Amino acid sequence: MLDVPNKPEKSFADGKIQQGIADGVGVVTFNNPAKRNAMSLDMWEGLGQALLELRDHPDVRVVIMVGAGDKAFVSGADISQFEKTRHNAEASEEYSRKSAAQRALLADYPKPTIACIRGFCLGGGMQVAMLADIRIASDTSQFGIPAAKLGIAYGYDGLKHLVSLVGPSWARLLMYTGMRIDSAEAMRIGLVDRVVTDAELWNATMEIARNISGNAPLAIQAAKITIAQVLKDESHRDMDAIKDIGTACMDSEDFREGRQAFMEKRKPQFRGR
Repeated sequence: MLDVPNKPEKSFADGKIQQGIADGVGVVTFNNPAKRNAMSLDMWEGLGQALLELRDHPDVRVVIMVGAGDKAFVSGADISQFEKTRHNAEASEEYSRKSAAQRALLADYPKPTIACIRGFCLGGGMQVAMLADIRIASDTSQFGIPAAKLGIAYGYDGLKHLVSLVGPSWARLLMYTGMRIDSAEAMRIGLVDRVVTDAELWNATMEIARNISGNAPLAIQAAKITIAQVLKDESHRDMDAIKDIGTACMDSEDFREGRQAFMEKRKPQFRGR
């Protein structure tokens, strides 16, 4: 089991989504281990609530998402709900509408996000992980999108992120076959960014999160905004947003603090302004 060194401070979706804060790092835990953290609709809504609170928390500079237990990050959607919530096109569209708002929140999240992945990361779990800025996986993780095995059409947004990470050929192979791949293959094709052992996973993830948390928030925001615009079609890029955040960085107290700390050979104390 992942040794997550902070006690949850809040919970949502009847405890299936937990939220905590440690050292300027927000932690969202998918806490449905009996079903390998399969996502129900109320969990999607609870994820949104947790993310909104951490987004607005002044002490949180980066957010980690992690699965409870030792079996899964998120093993996909809770198929036991399908007969009620996704039994036909109309019901599935309503389900997608409700969960889409939470996916959009994560896609446009202003703070850096990290997926800490152990065990199964399948279907909807892949969708969550792909929306994160950074993906750190244990060497026992497995990845896949079994939509073709369930007769499900995987949505545009999910496939857009998949193609952007692994390219169209691997996206086709994964989607057409419904195959699972291990963490080594996932890193080789660009699906995850780093693979470590089970024992190292949480500490490695927290080390990256603390590193981010100690850097200048406006500079990180500038990088996040600019990278997001680079990934868009040229006709849809918001160049004014890039210019505005660049100006904010150069006029910030943090830029002055960074220069002074460098000259004084000390660690800077950034305040995000």
